[in-house]
Amino acid sequence: MSTNGFKDLTVYKKSFDLAMKIFHVSKSFPKEEKYSLTGQVRKSSRSVSTSIAEAYRKRIYPAHFVSKSTDADMENSETQVWLDFAFACEYIDEQTKNDLESQSLEIGNMLNHMINNPGKYGAN
Repeated sequence: MSTNGFKDLTVYKKSFDLAMKIFHVSKSFPKEEKYSLTGQVRKSSRSVSTSIAEAYRKRIYPAHFVSKSTDADMENSETQVWLDFAFACEYIDEQTKNDLESQSLEIGNMLNHMINNPGKYGAN
């Protein structure tokens, strides 16, 4: 791995990018959603990146690496549910939902690769 560590991981870059897209999209959500849907979708999407960073730092302990990677996967799945709510509440259109969900599914596939192949990420 290079000197930048987790920030060089493609899955980290993609999850960070998705979290920022969700942040910008959620700016248009109604004010009454500030502490519910808006806050929750932002929190879960950001937690994917933070859990990846934590997993990377725990990579010398394979069980911890897998545990933190599954946390990232869990947060990614939660984000998908919040996007479903945002669409159902008509806060985002179908194309936006599909684009964000597609990115989330790609991240999920990458996270599953990490979970199933910890040795490829420096976990012993």
